[in-house]
Amino acid sequence: MVAARVTVNGKETPIAPAAPHTTVLDFLRERGLTGTKEGCAEGECGACSVLVARPGVSKPTDWVAVNACLVPVAALDGQEVVTSEGLATAGAPGTPAVLHPVQEEMAVRGGSQCGYCTPGFICSMASEYYRPDRCAHAGPAEGSDGAEHGPNGFDLHALSGNLCRCTGYRPIRDAAFAVGMPAEDDPLARRREQSPPAPAATRYTQEDSTFLRPATLADAVRLLRERPEAVVVAGSTDWGVEVNIRSRRAGCVVAVDRLPELRELRVGSDHIEVGAALTLTEIERRLGGEGEVPLLAELFPQFASRLIRNSATLGGNLGTGSPIGDSPPVLLALEASLVLADADGEREVPLCDYFTGYRQSVRRPGELIRAVRVPLPLSPVTAFHKIAKRRFDDISGVAVAFALDIEDGTVRKARIGLGGVAATPIRALAAEAALEGRPWTEQTAGAAAQVLRSEGTPMDDHRASAGYRSAMLGQSLLKLYARTTEAVSS
Repeated sequence: MVAARVTVNGKETPIAPAAPHTTVLDFLRERGLTGTKEGCAEGECGACSVLVARPGVSKPTDWVAVNACLVPVAALDGQEVVTSEGLATAGAPGTPAVLHPVQEEMAVRGGSQCGYCTPGFICSMASEYYRPDRCAHAGPAEGSDGAEHGPNGFDLHALSGNLCRCTGYRPIRDAAFAVGMPAEDDPLARRREQSPPAPAATRYTQEDSTFLRPATLADAVRLLRERPEAVVVAGSTDWGVEVNIRSRRAGCVVAVDRLPELRELRVGSDHIEVGAALTLTEIERRLGGEGEVPLLAELFPQFASRLIRNSATLGGNLGTGSPIGDSPPVLLALEASLVLADADGEREVPLCDYFTGYRQSVRRPGELIRAVRVPLPLSPVTAFHKIAKRRFDDISGVAVAFALDIEDGTVRKARIGLGGVAATPIRALAAEAALEGRPWTEQTAGAAAQVLRSEGTPMDDHRASAGYRSAMLGQSLLKLYARTTEAVSS
């Protein structure tokens, strides 16, 4: 097997002797690329962001910004990385390097003060700069209030995972809205027309620890049967935090994020199947944002930041079994099921039967989540309410997802998924029963809201009190009723 290597700013670099748990951040800094900074080690500040060549949606390659503090460098074996240093181009001998257009705009518009966060902003901004479907227009983007979308098509949500503590965001916003389109001879723009490197089958061992990237699903489940203690990772947005903050180490890590069988998206006549290793950004763009699943489209902008969504997967979010994950309430409301695979074959499990306890599930040792299936047709009345201290990039105190079928003024079917109010994500069965078969009126919504307040076993913690969580459950249903009646009256 070829020695593990990663291409950094156009130069192939061996990964050895880095330990398998070494992050891309530490790997780069140890090699003198100190523009990449560590601010939080949790993927919340964006000071560490770098660009990675990934399979594109509308072009063969997309330049995707990721948190270098979370991704193990072994996961980028055979891949291409560009840092903030790599964006500038060398000038003539004896002259300074030529700044990238993003760097130039940040400099001339005062977008940097202490400079600590600046390289991360630059990389996230460059990812949006090279987004293939970004296009300039005369005014704010359609459906936008103009505050978050520039006339150059720049979506400020691309920077939602980057924090600045001293410059202030106005100059950074000005720089983002000032960049033009990539020039025809821009090498990174031209690179999008070629396919990214194929995932390398990896077996990397150092210091009695091994990182494995199997080539196929069959290889993966066979490995997991042989090594049931192995830690399975996709985007590493959860495991990376464990490594950094809790100093967790694993004797064996198995990466499944590039398995072809886990990266398919199929829309059939009776269900949509989403591969468990597709990133949330890929799902969002392949479904068309406001496309086939409006409830998912409502979830995505509220799920952490764009930097996290560029790596995070549905399989990972469900695999952790966290009671405060954002996707389970939505998928419960959609009546989703999971396709679980092991060396003996596959089985399908309704998501409502998947969770068995705090971070526990029916998934057996050696099983992987291969895909998520959402049945069709979809309920026409949907909403996702995330109650958190910050609008973006925060963990929810309460999350509520609704999917209702209302015909001739009567609720024919109601599905409500809840997060943050029990040891597992749950369906609000009593509130569903209080709605079904009844007229969609203020009286019905009010009575069902009272029932919804009693669902689950909410607790007091630093995010919210039990009483607040219960109150927000009922308020969410009243908000949904108000929204639907306003839509009808208008």
